[in-house]
Amino acid sequence: METSERKFLATPEKGEVSALLVRPRDASHVLVLGHGASTNMRHANLQTIAERMADVGIATFRYNFPYMEHGKGRDSQAVCTQTVRSAVAAASEAAPGLPILAGGHSFGGRMTSMAASESPLDGVIGLVFFAFPLHQPGKPDTQRAEHLGAVRVPMLFLSGTRDELAAMNLLGPVCEKLGSLATLHPLDTADHGFKTLKRSRKSEEDVFVEMGRVAREWASGLG
Repeated sequence: METSERKFLATPEKGEVSALLVRPRDASHVLVLGHGASTNMRHANLQTIAERMADVGIATFRYNFPYMEHGKGRDSQAVCTQTVRSAVAAASEAAPGLPILAGGHSFGGRMTSMAASESPLDGVIGLVFFAFPLHQPGKPDTQRAEHLGAVRVPMLFLSGTRDELAAMNLLGPVCEKLGSLATLHPLDTADHGFKTLKRSRKSEEDVFVEMGRVAREWASGLG
């Protein structure tokens, strides 16, 4: 398995950001993976996601948004969506020939979907959302999902049944409205950070292993 640190130009104004490529020898796809709003590409959750994806033959290209790279205030949405596009292009160069998936945990996934709704991400055949942040905690709403109707590639939602940022009774109908392009996989007893209730969880499968398995099965069915 190849693990390499890289740099790429996020935007001309914000400069370069860091990235990590984890590529198993038998890689079938490369997943461009954005981090959560208050974390970075080295966060334990993103690291574990990358490891479990590698176990099922999916390479990952994790990256920092400029504000996290440089320790400054949150970037504008325009900067974040341009960074997503730049990351996709950098991943294509880093892992040539592999079909590209894009997404991320929480904020990283939402910025990816925003970018894809504005115009298609070059070479991306599907989006993977790890805990899509549908609304603020305690403020159930679906406004953050309105742009998803403009996305033109298949989307996989991996969302915990205890996620306080994505009430399942709202996320389910959102995915139904998106029709065949959306696949929702509920993660039993998982919260927004994928912590589970072991005593009441129906499955003995580790939640990160579950996400890897489901992502591989879903990706293998894409054209």
